[in-house]
Amino acid sequence: MERKWTFLTSHLTSLNASTRPLNGQTAIVTGASRGIGAAIAVGLARAGAHVVVNYRQNAEMAESVAAICRRHDVRVLTVQADVSNAADVSRLVETTSAHFGAPSILVNNAGVAHTGLLLDMTEEEWDSIMTANLKAPFLCTKAVLPHMIARQYGRIINLSSIWGLAGGSCEVAYSASKGGVIALTKALAKEMGLSGITVNAVAPGAIQTDMLGHLSDEDLAMLAEETPVGRLGTAEDVANAVQFLALPSSSFVTGQVLSPNGGYIT
Repeated sequence: MERKWTFLTSHLTSLNASTRPLNGQTAIVTGASRGIGAAIAVGLARAGAHVVVNYRQNAEMAESVAAICRRHDVRVLTVQADVSNAADVSRLVETTSAHFGAPSILVNNAGVAHTGLLLDMTEEEWDSIMTANLKAPFLCTKAVLPHMIARQYGRIINLSSIWGLAGGSCEVAYSASKGGVIALTKALAKEMGLSGITVNAVAPGAIQTDMLGHLSDEDLAMLAEETPVGRLGTAEDVANAVQFLALPSSSFVTGQVLSPNGGYIT
């Protein structure tokens, strides 16, 4: 009988690990009130993580995302914070720790897009893009690292873009900021290698979110046609990549750029 119960306990533990592999962990997802960030938050909750849904302005949308996350029987918190502001970032991490304990997963998703010729760009626009897309991940990462180092465990996942890999015409500032995210990822992975902390980037291709809202239906159809798999990506495609990198079993994957782009670039 004792052997039978040992087997059942082992089986249930294994089953729980496979269906909810992030059970009991705490994840901060920045810019999670809509689009890719929202899908990432829901995906991590589905995998068992307690989730902090960060937002800058739209509390109502953030609460809607949180409500979906709670359906997966996890604890969820919405926290307003401008993640390009150091004081706000400190408050975000302190609030997370007070409610759920130290964060073990950080997803630096918040960012902005910009389209236009470099010659038409102002210095203020350049600085704004670099602050949102590169300074914010630096601030958030720096804030969570002491907690992760103390536990000798952590998963940091930075959202970049295929234009950070290949560069995009009329998206010079955006491409430069996302290329910086990749460089930050690769360098920090080397620093954290012996601390049980992995640092990776996800570089999505053309994903059907608000960021493509400036394109016409004809342009979107052309993008889909140019993508080898024959469609635009979804926010869930990106969330799946993030979840893989967040897994405890992904401990040998660090300093890498995972690019869900449907074969658009290889």
